[in-house]
This record gives sequence, C-alpha cells and structure tokens, in this order.
Amino acid sequence: MTTGVLSKSRGDAAQIAAIANALPMPILLLGPNQEITFVNPAAEQFFQTGAGILLKQFINDLLPFDSPLFQLINQARERNSSAAERDVDLSTVRHGERIADVSVTPLPEPEGTLVITLQERSLAQRMDRQLMARGAVRSMHGMAAVLAHEIKNPLAGIRGAAQLLEETLAPDEREMTQLIVAESDRIRGLIDRMESFGDTRSLMRHPVNIHEVLDRVRKVAETSFARNVTITENFDPSLPPVAGDRDQLIQVFLNLVRNASDALPETGGEIALTTGYRPGVKFGAGMGGERVSLPLEVTVRDNGSGIPADLMPHIFEPFVTTKARGSGLGLALVAKIVGDHGGVIECESMPRRTLFRVLLPKSAQEDT
Repeated sequence: MTTGVLSKSRGDAAQIAAIANALPMPILLLGPNQEITFVNPAAEQFFQTGAGILLKQFINDLLPFDSPLFQLINQARERNSSAAERDVDLSTVRHGERIADVSVTPLPEPEGTLVITLQERSLAQRMDRQLMARGAVRSMHGMAAVLAHEIKNPLAGIRGAAQLLEETLAPDEREMTQLIVAESDRIRGLIDRMESFGDTRSLMRHPVNIHEVLDRVRKVAETSFARNVTITENFDPSLPPVAGDRDQLIQVFLNLVRNASDALPETGGEIALTTGYRPGVKFGAGMGGERVSLPLEVTVRDNGSGIPADLMPHIFEPFVTTKARGSGLGLALVAKIVGDHGGVIECESMPRRTLFRVLLPKSAQEDT
C-alpha cells in the first residue's frame, strides 16, 4: 500500500495491503479529491490497467461522467456512511461491459478516504455460459460418431458415382456432376469437423510458449485471410509457458482471429492480441470439481460490427453463427479445446469492440 494511505504502523499497513491484495474482488482507495491511492491486483484486472498507471489517475478518468458510481461516492461522503448498490453499470468503450455490485465506505483516517469494493456480476454469468457451452459440446460426441458412420460411406458412393457419370458427359454438360462432387466434399468437411468433437482421448500436455503460438497465428493470418488488416500485439514477456497442446492452441487462436477478421469493416480493421498474467483467477474446471488456477490470459479484440445481443448467450453452442455461409462449429470447437485444456473462454461484445478472453493454466515445468 502506498505510504501515508493509512495512519497505521508500517507493519500494520503492509499487513492490510497483503490482505487486500489476496482478495478476489477489486478494491480501490480514493483520497479526498477523488484521486486513486491504492488498488489491489483484482482492480488492475477489472480496469485492465496496471497499478503504476491507476495510481496516477482520478476515478473520474476511468468512468464516464454520468456513471452511477459517482452518485454512490457523493452519497457516502455526504452521509459519512456506507453506500451500496447492486448491478451498477460500469461499462466503458475501452473496457467493455462491466456490471458489478458496488460498496463505498468512508474510512476514519486519513480524513476523506473512501474504500470502494466491486463484485463483478457478469463474471458469474459468463462462467455459467461457459459450463452450458461445454455441455452443448459434449452432446456433440455421440451425434458426430453416428453421422460419421451413417453418412460418410453413402456420401463416398454418391461422390464416386457422380465422377463416373461425369466421364460420360461432354465438358459443357458436367456442371451438375461437378456440383454434386463439390457439395459432397463440403458435407464431408462438415462431418470431419464434427468428428473432432468426439475425440475423447486424454490431452497430452507440454509446456507451450503462448507467444510462439500467437506469432504463428499472426503469420498465417497476414499471409491469407487478413492481408489488409492491422494486427497489433501487447505481450507480457515474462509470461510462463502454458500447459497444453501447441497445435490445438494454434487452432483455437487461428479460429478466433479468423472470426475477428470476418467481422471487420472493409477499411480500418484492427485486431489486437494481448497476453497477461492474472494471479488469483480460479475456476472449478478440474477433475472432480476442484478449483484450478487459470492465471494466463490471452485476448483477441477487434473493432468489427459486434455480435448480436440475442446470440451472445449461445455463441459457443454448435451450429450458432452470424455468417451467411458459416457452419457454426468454429467457436464450439474452440470452447471444446479450451475446456480440454482446463481453461475458460469468455466473450464481451458491443459495436466496434468485440473481445474474446481465454484463461489457461500455466505449466508446472519451468522450461519450454
């Protein structure tokens, strides 16, 4: 905690700071002039800004002037008592949708100091959607096996018959047989993608440098589907390796970047890749329901048109898509792979700002 925030002994202040830093909810201290004098790591994550920058700002710098939080702050100062409210909208263009339960409490000293605690509501909602998405993906396992067996064999016969028939036709009469072959190949590709949902083999995990994964994804994107797109990187160079499968992680982020590219405007499209370390983030994704640490965060953000609000709760479900010719399996497969890694994927979207956040476990091994 910064020197002079509380008129306690240095030891007491350090102990209080250690407790605040260990808490999972965002905590801020405000001085008499609304200056930010302390933030814990959860607050850094909430505002997606480091303490070094936050401690140089005022609370007014973080939120719109009409934010309901300012009413609670004024109320707490005027009454010299706690003020609290549920489901307060703390959304901004930069940070996206943020709904939280807020409590503002005056401290006895130093005079004029307030402590603000936030309990994000949307986090629990996103976790629920993640569990629902995993359930939907698991339901694909049996369907994929049945479809692969019942459709692939007759489909191969149809394709072969069309090719034989094509050999007997004049070149200008082959349009229909070529269409049959092309559609057969398209259906075969769909079944192949669905079969990946039925892969229940244990994931072979190794230490993976996530930045090497993202570099590969960027190179593929810039040489194919995202040639005219600006892709920026903001990486934490000290990030430890991920525990996972390199090829599958490439598939995850390649799908996310491809989706982001498809949503961009014709000009001025941008995709931002960001990594960071978020200590204290845990989720009940382990075997037997135990809570596991997911400190590695990777985000893919674009300035496209956004995802329709009515589709947001369902985007990780199979066959849900906003694309006219999309299969709706890309994000469902992403959710499956992330889940196989013991991780979590979240999405926030509004016009000109859609963000996918992937939280992953770090490798127990130090070397890559």
